[in-house]
Amino acid sequence: MTTSTLSSIQRDCTAQTTITTPLGRLLLVRTAKGLAGAWFEGQKHHPGPIAAPQKPGDELLQRASRELKEFFAGKRNRFEVPLDLQGTAFQRSVWQRLLRIAAGTTRSYGEIAKELGAAKAVRAVGGAVGRNPVSVIVPCHRVVGSDGSLTGYAGGIDLKRKLLELEAPR
Repeated sequence: MTTSTLSSIQRDCTAQTTITTPLGRLLLVRTAKGLAGAWFEGQKHHPGPIAAPQKPGDELLQRASRELKEFFAGKRNRFEVPLDLQGTAFQRSVWQRLLRIAAGTTRSYGEIAKELGAAKAVRAVGGAVGRNPVSVIVPCHRVVGSDGSLTGYAGGIDLKRKLLELEAPR
């Protein structure tokens, strides 16, 4: 995550909570507009301490927590919690593309670059995917190498594999 994105989230964050999932603890942060962050402990680009009050009873954070629990229980594959994705215009365009990838499917970095009309921007797409501030809900784990290999995931390849297995058609 870029320093400006982190400072933006730090500045705009109104509440936070940490939930326990089958794959580890997940920090959830929100702004007045929506969920701005969901990071697993130890994840690359984790923001560290957030200067916002702990509010596990916050309505939006409870909604995000409930939807994530349903996801991990295999009862949800699409999220409806409002988001406030903070990043550059390019990053936000990539993250919007990620939201269109259906559960149980994957797309390559190259395919996303082509969809954005920037076929040569594969590395830039990879950078944006890696800096996605809303893990799981914005499904960056669904992005794979052009040969279908599991490549780069801020939470680690093992976590990426587990998320994909969780979504695999039964």
